[in-house]
Amino acid sequence: MDGQDEMTAAAIARRAGVGRAAVSNWRRRHEDFPKPIGGGSTNPTYSWAKVEAWLRETGRADQLAMSGRTETGTQSINDPIRAAGGRAEVSTEAEPAVTSLTSGALLARVIASLLPLSTAAGPGDRDGDTDGDDGEADGDFDLSGAGLPAVLDPTCAAGELLLSVADRFENRVRLLGQDNDESAAQRAALNLRSHPLAGPYEIRFGDSLRENQFTDILGRAAAVVCEPPLDHPAWPADELAADRRWEFGIPAPRDGELAWVQHCYAHLRPHGTAVVAVTPRTCVSPSGQPIREEMVRSGALLAVIALPPGMSSLPDTDVCLWVLRRPYGDTDGGPVVMIDLSRVAAMADVPQQHSVWRRLFQEAEAAPPASGQARAGQADPGPAVARAVPRLRLLGGDANLLPSRHVTTRVEASAEDLAEVTDRLAALYARIGAGLPRFAAASAGSRPPHTYMTTLAELERTGALRIRPRDTTPRCGDVLIRTMGRSPVVATGAEASDARIAHVVELNADRLDAHFVATFLDVDARAMPVANTLGALSREDLRRCRIPRMSLPEQRRYGAEFHRLDELRDALSVLARLSATVIERTVHGLTVGTLDPGRSAH
Repeated sequence: MDGQDEMTAAAIARRAGVGRAAVSNWRRRHEDFPKPIGGGSTNPTYSWAKVEAWLRETGRADQLAMSGRTETGTQSINDPIRAAGGRAEVSTEAEPAVTSLTSGALLARVIASLLPLSTAAGPGDRDGDTDGDDGEADGDFDLSGAGLPAVLDPTCAAGELLLSVADRFENRVRLLGQDNDESAAQRAALNLRSHPLAGPYEIRFGDSLRENQFTDILGRAAAVVCEPPLDHPAWPADELAADRRWEFGIPAPRDGELAWVQHCYAHLRPHGTAVVAVTPRTCVSPSGQPIREEMVRSGALLAVIALPPGMSSLPDTDVCLWVLRRPYGDTDGGPVVMIDLSRVAAMADVPQQHSVWRRLFQEAEAAPPASGQARAGQADPGPAVARAVPRLRLLGGDANLLPSRHVTTRVEASAEDLAEVTDRLAALYARIGAGLPRFAAASAGSRPPHTYMTTLAELERTGALRIRPRDTTPRCGDVLIRTMGRSPVVATGAEASDARIAHVVELNADRLDAHFVATFLDVDARAMPVANTLGALSREDLRRCRIPRMSLPEQRRYGAEFHRLDELRDALSVLARLSATVIERTVHGLTVGTLDPGRSAH
């Protein structure tokens, strides 16, 4: 089921625009109210589609439609039914689709979803967790913050992580944040103040490592969430070497992420959970090996999750999530769960509900050893995204915590599969080779195409073309002048917004052929110096570029061949990538033992 459809009673109240007491009354007084589809006895979850249908059937839709969407993020049920097949449509304007979220906002949702339900419980209420997604209870809460579990973000920036925690636990937790950027801390406070469901919060200014403003909750926080400053790996090792926060060892001067991990862990109460984003380097660096080993040995590290590229709020930075829990009593000797989502096609496919993570953890613990870990005589168990790795195995080498080291996420290609693909590639290469163009030599008396030239400025004055700014929506057949030294291309009319376009040249199709213009323009443009940071000609330089002066039929004769050669070049590029993939898989098969170096007979 879609994770956006399964929701708690509190989430139903927000979406329908009523109080939680109203939903509680519906559950108790109406036997036909939809039954729970998940969750435990204390936090059941329901299908929004079924609840929506029930609201319509019981005559409550019209009443709710009058309330509309409010600034608190509630939704109204809109009539008439507009979706195909009679399915009701629900307004979602105040809640953007997951696919439209920024990477930082998406990462925040993922981190918040990894926190257990017990985060919102008092230290003595319960130590375990339930099978539900988000906790829910009826009634009011003490908004003063007294007695509420604390959730801390020591590098809160504008509060994205704390906002996601508020989305998840509402006013059942106290939100604490600190940042060394005063304006960012002020934005975080403003954002939390504007959140309709957040409980008490406190945002403080200062460097969390040097000037920890929350020493009063060391060893007492229910949870800590953190995306450290990954672009600043250094930390003040000389100043803080004697600090008692380094339970697993003093990080090296360039291992600042390990300092942040331990800073987060130091604030946890027994059974408290921390979710910290780190770079892949921190999972493997030799200087951090002793600290990683101690974290594994102590039972503090529960899981490592590799996320898809681009999930970090920093551009071009890959991240893994470390999930830690402070043990209570005996050291936890259970395995470390390794989850590799680095090959997930879309970032929005990463789980954002705790129930999904619980299932992944359960599947990991039930899965057989990964490839390369199977005992003698056992068959390879095949690919999986999650494995439970014994702690002794992690301690037996270099304490490599990259999930890709322990998880096989792809199906191994057999010798027959690779042979079949190789045969198909050979046939394609043969067909393309037979179709390669062979042009005749120009006759001795013919004029070369550059005998008579004209500039784009002249063509613009005569109305044959117009040079438009970069933000112009291109039409099919326009010529796009691109940045970074890339060749001009002919627009198809289906291009998405591309910030790497410098100019759009609109052509009069009755006077100019697009492929003819793009190709000859590329030749002349490459001979001109580029003096800007975009790596593209200025408009004035573009106007000085020249193309041959030819009749339209002659232009089209050249343009058709240029277009055919471009398509051939694209096809060969695709074939080259496919060939490289086949070679990569063949090398992989030889190294893991699924292939033999002996050549097979055709």
